[in-house]
Amino acid sequence: MKQNVVLRVARPTNDLEAILRFYRDGLGLDELARFENHDGFDGVMLGKPDEAHHFEFTRADGHDAGRAPTQDNLVVFYLPDTDDWQAAIARMKAHGYQPVLSFNPYWDRRGVTFEDEDGYRIVLQNAAWGVQSAEVT
Repeated sequence: MKQNVVLRVARPTNDLEAILRFYRDGLGLDELARFENHDGFDGVMLGKPDEAHHFEFTRADGHDAGRAPTQDNLVVFYLPDTDDWQAAIARMKAHGYQPVLSFNPYWDRRGVTFEDEDGYRIVLQNAAWGVQSAEVT
């Protein structure tokens, strides 16, 4: 039986609790798994149970994870339904996160950008994904 491709985006952080507040509480992702002291790492996986992608955030004792290298390090969520898009923005704001201007103004045309504790950014884009949505207009 052929297995589906699964995408995991993994990165370190210095503050797992702040990351949980941003991605779980603000963005609305589910906590799929958590581990502690696994070869010196603590971590959490966030996503949606039935989706083929998720985030893994880890913290290692004695390691400084640093911040995002640029303001253009993005993860883009395409939300074609305007009501869902507006609800996602409202949820982020209700949890104390304010939009920031995107480094690339393209993302401000139909999207809203938020920055997490580590300086990484997510864009809530009011569009359906497809080749046309990726074209510069």
